[in-house]
Amino acid sequence: MKFWSRMSSFWRNLFRKQRVENQLDDEVRGYVDMLTDERIASGMSASEARRSVLVEVGGIEQVKQTVRDHRAGAGMEILWRDARYGLRQFWRNPGFTVTVILTLALSIGANTAIFSIVNALMLKSLPYSHPERMGTIYTRITGPTTSDERHHVNGEQWVLLRDNVPALISAVSGIRASGVNLEAGSHVQYLHAARVSAHYFDVLAVHPILGRNFSDAEDRPHGPKTAILSYGLWHNTFGSDPSILGRPILLKGEPYTVIGVLPEDATTPSNADLYTAIQAARDGEGGGTNFEAITRLRDGATWQEADAEINRAWSLRTNRYELEDNPGAHVTYYSVPLQKGETATLRPQALTLMLAAAFILLIACANLAGLTLVRMLRRTPEVATRLALGASRWQIQKQLWIENLLLASAGGAAGIAVGFVTLRGLLLLLPEHFLPVASVPLDGRVLAFTLLLSLLTSVLFGMLPALTTRKLDLRSAIGNRSATGGDHLGLRQALIVSEVALTAVLLAASGLLIRTLIHLQTLPPGFNPDGVMTARASLDDARYHDASAFRKLLNESIAAMRQIPGMQQAAVGLSLPYERSLILGGLSISDGKEADQKIMTDEVYVTPDYFAALQIPVLMGRSFTEADGPDTQQVAIVNQTFVHKAFHGENPIGRHLGNDMMIVGVVEDVAMAPGLDPGEPLTGEQTLYIPATQLAATQLSMAHVWFQPSWIVRTAGPVEGLNAQMQRALTSVDPNLPFSGFYSMHDVLAKTLATQRVEVALLTAMAALALLLSAVGIFALVANIVAQKTREIGIRIALGSTIHQAMVHIGAPGIRASVLGLTLGLVLCAGALRAMHSVLYGVGVYDVRTIVAVVLTLSAVTLIAAIVPTLRIARIDPATTLRDE
Repeated sequence: MKFWSRMSSFWRNLFRKQRVENQLDDEVRGYVDMLTDERIASGMSASEARRSVLVEVGGIEQVKQTVRDHRAGAGMEILWRDARYGLRQFWRNPGFTVTVILTLALSIGANTAIFSIVNALMLKSLPYSHPERMGTIYTRITGPTTSDERHHVNGEQWVLLRDNVPALISAVSGIRASGVNLEAGSHVQYLHAARVSAHYFDVLAVHPILGRNFSDAEDRPHGPKTAILSYGLWHNTFGSDPSILGRPILLKGEPYTVIGVLPEDATTPSNADLYTAIQAARDGEGGGTNFEAITRLRDGATWQEADAEINRAWSLRTNRYELEDNPGAHVTYYSVPLQKGETATLRPQALTLMLAAAFILLIACANLAGLTLVRMLRRTPEVATRLALGASRWQIQKQLWIENLLLASAGGAAGIAVGFVTLRGLLLLLPEHFLPVASVPLDGRVLAFTLLLSLLTSVLFGMLPALTTRKLDLRSAIGNRSATGGDHLGLRQALIVSEVALTAVLLAASGLLIRTLIHLQTLPPGFNPDGVMTARASLDDARYHDASAFRKLLNESIAAMRQIPGMQQAAVGLSLPYERSLILGGLSISDGKEADQKIMTDEVYVTPDYFAALQIPVLMGRSFTEADGPDTQQVAIVNQTFVHKAFHGENPIGRHLGNDMMIVGVVEDVAMAPGLDPGEPLTGEQTLYIPATQLAATQLSMAHVWFQPSWIVRTAGPVEGLNAQMQRALTSVDPNLPFSGFYSMHDVLAKTLATQRVEVALLTAMAALALLLSAVGIFALVANIVAQKTREIGIRIALGSTIHQAMVHIGAPGIRASVLGLTLGLVLCAGALRAMHSVLYGVGVYDVRTIVAVVLTLSAVTLIAAIVPTLRIARIDPATTLRDE
């Protein structure tokens, strides 16, 4: 009952305040009147009796205040009063308020946006049932060559994993996403497709809302052709028709039976429009490590049991390719959480950006600490007056903390808005399917992080100003109504030093990434990318598994494109420069001293004008011609890297590879995304070019599962409606074959370097923000010194000092702090930049040009920030200053 009575009083005191105040006034006055009447009755006069009562009780208003301080809800009322007082203070100082909120909004917004990505990649559980029981397989190799990375499996490993590891429900999918064409009525639609094994959706615990998952029989080689639709495809293309189950759809040029529809909110690692059974075998595609495995731990099993079964099953393999060229190595396989496996490649970049965002927050807090400290010094007379009138130091500090919390809350709210906009912009920068998650939301965890960040910033930038009240000398503060703040100059300089030091690190990091991107973008391409337009189309189509139909398509479509006005060259290639190519393993050299030597190489099929269209120089021998047909001598063209690695730089013309394939030419290396030795984003790898007309049907069907060939045209100049004309040319040959996209070579390069471009954009934006905050901090420091020492400056000038001398004297603290901060920043760079070694290409960690650029940029900005506020000194009138004295 006591609790409910106190709660009732609490709400009454808060929401019926006027009524409670009237009752309190009546009670106190009634009590005073009663005591007065008693003393009058005892013989005292009315005035003397009332005076004695008021002296005894301490005054009516004092009694009422004592009651207010002890009644339920008093703390909330005081808090609300302090908050209103703080809001009035902010309204009187709009410049300070806007500066603080804007600074917090930008710094908290940057942290919110980056944390949203970190949360989606690393913290948020996968959207599946019991995600802790889901995993993938890693390979750890110890020996002369070591590695520890996600394992891609071949057909033999998949069969052994599926049939000999009972602790797991296992499934595989294709490594490379594929594009396919769906004929729906008179409309042909290009779709993003995924090829998955039976039990793939069982591992994900995703159950179709219509139909069923793939069966084991449907996943066997040459099994029935079936498909499962995503909810979006079912709704948008088939009008949510439930009778689609069991009906055939024309997919990849042949009928597939629809057996299921996924739920609307279903997500998968590939997030495809539709899914077909992968039908993996030990040969063909299964002959290479072309599958990714995902697993789910069965009930009652442990990960240790599963790992033991995996190692036991895979020890039965006939091909232990991990041990090739690594004598004495030891291989073990182990399971890791699926979330780690899916996001491993992006974790370092995400954490680096999170660290950079934290630097921004620290710089902002240091900046705001300096601003609030100056504001606190200007409020010294106010604080001294309140202390003299009886306020405790705790009450003063509480008021200041409440003001800081109000500012941080407003900045946090604005930061959420900035973070939302920043995140949307960041996601627009990323290529499609770049992140291995379906969405990056501002969810509850992100909002909680932002709230925590706001509280942390209120502590960080409010701590120093609040603590200064503890050292305030009341007598001197009242005696001197103008606060000079000289005692705190060193503290403000220390804050500037920390800001500039962190800014130097961010500038150096962004500079190194910019230099890396410039290096990659200006690498010799080995061809002429200007004036070239390309278009991709999916030939993962049963109609083009036949080599003669494939050759007919290429010949007729190229001939049609040559009729486009302004056309100079037209060709087709399996892949383009700047892209990753098909890898051909175990190609043997047939003759010479290197006979029987095997080499791994990239392989690209091309039509005769491929090199002319891209203007790739033919250095030796000849290019392909129309005479290189299916019934003639098999020929090949290699690049310079192939010649150096396979033939040690000797003339390869006339040499033979594989099954009587003769090398007829050597071409320049072109920049390409690495596949054989992933290292730099762009490199020159050994490449084998073969005529498209000499490909066998089995090679065609396999290559087109992974790659979409590109039609390439070179024009003499801009051609109006070129994309539409290219599509019409292809449609004239095959009305049911759409292009999936059109790309200039500059677009292809941008996509290949997407990771580097995003890193540069984000880190450069953060570095620019840090530079701005540091400049504002230095400006505020010097401007405050000018304001505080106006009288002193006027006296100095009156006594003979020049304006230039006064400017140097006043600006020196800001410049000294900047120089010290820059020096400290360079020291920090010596250690911090080492962590960037793995993401730098063509530039060293301690690149002299970058360091010099950082020093010059910071020096220029800090010098300007220190000089501009000193210009006010020129407007100080010494005569006015002396008259005021």
